[in-house]
Amino acid sequence: MLPLGIPALPHDDSIPPLHGSYFSDVPGTFRSHLTETVATLREVALMARDITAVVPEEVHPGDDVVVLVHGFFASAGVFRPMRSHLVNDTNAKVASFTHAPGLGIDRIARSLARLIAKIPVGCRVHLIGHSLGGLVARWYVQELGGHARVTQTISLGSPFGGTERARPFRFLVGAELHRSSPTLARLRARAHEHDVPHMSVVGEADALIVPRESAVFPRGEVVVLPGRGHNSLLFDPESITQVVERIKKHSSGRASP
Repeated sequence: MLPLGIPALPHDDSIPPLHGSYFSDVPGTFRSHLTETVATLREVALMARDITAVVPEEVHPGDDVVVLVHGFFASAGVFRPMRSHLVNDTNAKVASFTHAPGLGIDRIARSLARLIAKIPVGCRVHLIGHSLGGLVARWYVQELGGHARVTQTISLGSPFGGTERARPFRFLVGAELHRSSPTLARLRARAHEHDVPHMSVVGEADALIVPRESAVFPRGEVVVLPGRGHNSLLFDPESITQVVERIKKHSSGRASP
């Protein structure tokens, strides 16, 4: 369901036909399934952390600020390992907030907007979203004026094309995640309206995003990590390295491509 006051765009079932270019047909291995199970348990263990919003202190115009947006039924705590690398390996400050399970994309994006409003104007804001969080990041950019504040967005396993796994759950946020969702169709249709770069990080063994190419946003770079599942993207060293290098690439004093 679209938020009140926002007209629907014509229905669009088109998902970028990237299967042949990016994905192999090799099924997930026992090792990838085991890694994903461990990642999921790790996510559960971190869910009690960072429940309250975190806004970095001593932030000034020109600074880089990374804002983390978690997925469904999680908390900002799941980003702790990635947050550590961002703090230690970049010059960026890190902000985060936790949203309640079941809230729709627009409501979460408005919470994101309130958090970013606390960051001084003139800072370079980088949004990193896992799963649902990546959809929220682009909704903020494209529908709530976030293009004026955001330097770039990065998604980790975000179902921009919807997922077949949401088919039985046509209620709460599940109503926005199925394959024929007007909300997601709108995100895809307006992907190029604002010049905010994006990088899609996709786990080739992601069993929650079906089909896998749904995790590819219609613009920007695509990084496919073989053998990685949905929650593995939060903790996998290569996934974290890709994110850190992307932040460095678009940080203050660096030319963006």
